[in-house]
Amino acid sequence: MLYWQLFYEFFKTGLFAVGGGLATLPFLYDMSLRTSWFTPEDISNMIAVSQSTPGPLGINMAAYTGYITGGVLGSAVAVSGLVMPSLLIIILIARILTKMKANPWLEAAFYGLRPASLALIAAAWINVLNITYRPLGLLDLLGWGKAAEAAAPFFWQGLLLAAALFIGLKKWKLHPILIIVLAAAAGILFRL
Repeated sequence: MLYWQLFYEFFKTGLFAVGGGLATLPFLYDMSLRTSWFTPEDISNMIAVSQSTPGPLGINMAAYTGYITGGVLGSAVAVSGLVMPSLLIIILIARILTKMKANPWLEAAFYGLRPASLALIAAAWINVLNITYRPLGLLDLLGWGKAAEAAAPFFWQGLLLAAALFIGLKKWKLHPILIIVLAAAAGILFRL
C-alpha cells in the first residue's frame, strides 16, 4: 500500500509540476502536510542533498523521499511515478505535434503554461526562503509563514555563508564543486 501511495503522489506531482525541479516544491510541501513521510523543514535538507548530487532536482528529491519512506524500492517507485506522466505525455505529444505543428490553439496553450510555471517556481522560492532565512514577519503577514513556524529563528549564518560563497564564486572564480564542499562543511560546523 505504501508503494502504491508513493507512486500515486509522485505521479500527480510529475503530472502537474510544470517548469522543472523547483516547480515540484509546492507539491512536496502539500505532500508533507498530508502524509507523515517528512516535515516541511525536511524539504530544505532534501533540496540541499538534491542540488549537491548529479541529476535533475525533481528526480533526486523523489528518490530521496522514496528512500526515506520505503527504502530502495520506495526510491524506485517514487522516481517511476514522477517520470511516468512526462514519458506518457511526450509520447502522446510527439505523435500529435507532427500533425499539428502550426496550430494556434496548441501554441496558445504552451504560451499559457509559462505563467503557471513561473508561479510554481516563485512559490517554491518563497517557501525555501521562509524556512532557510526566516524573514522578520513579512512572509507571515502574507500568509506564507505558517509552514516555518516551528523552524529556528532567522538563520543569519546561512545568509552570511550565501554571501561569502557568492563573492567567492564571482570574485575568485572558485569551482562550483569547491563551493558545494565549503557549504557542506559550513553546514556541519553551524549545526554542531
